[in-house]
Amino acid sequence: MATSLSTQIQDVLPKTQDTYYKLILAVGPARAGKTAALTELAAQHKWPRVNVNLCLSEKLLELTHRQRAVRVAGILDDTLRDENSKVILLDNIELLFATELAQDPLKLLQSLSRNRTIVAAWPGHFDGAALTYAEPGHPEARRYPTPQAVIVKAGDADQPDGSPGEETK
Repeated sequence: MATSLSTQIQDVLPKTQDTYYKLILAVGPARAGKTAALTELAAQHKWPRVNVNLCLSEKLLELTHRQRAVRVAGILDDTLRDENSKVILLDNIELLFATELAQDPLKLLQSLSRNRTIVAAWPGHFDGAALTYAEPGHPEARRYPTPQAVIVKAGDADQPDGSPGEETK
């Protein structure tokens, strides 16, 4: 019997407690069950689920193009701090990859996960060694060899892959 994605995420939570980055990525393509799993976890544990695209687009709207790239990390950090929870679920993170925001989405998620556990729905693939977003050649494409995060594959019946990586400061 396949283990649900929400159960797999719950099972790897203890792995992050003693790591530098407390980051869990639920990785998979669209319609792989990432949002459903985060919604289930939010209901079960009363953890906040933040729609990053909606949150950022509302707050960035009033800023100039130049201000947006500079302020995006701070806006997101303030939003998560306001949630006042040890575990925060992030869904719909595609806006973080927008070229005009000039962000490194993985580094941003890692920095947000220093003082709280972040579980993020990553729309992409993990092949056991590298984490990717979008196809090569696409302007928003990203590839991260050996990402420092706990990876849980969405839509996969196997146990989670990856490890929290080495502790770095």
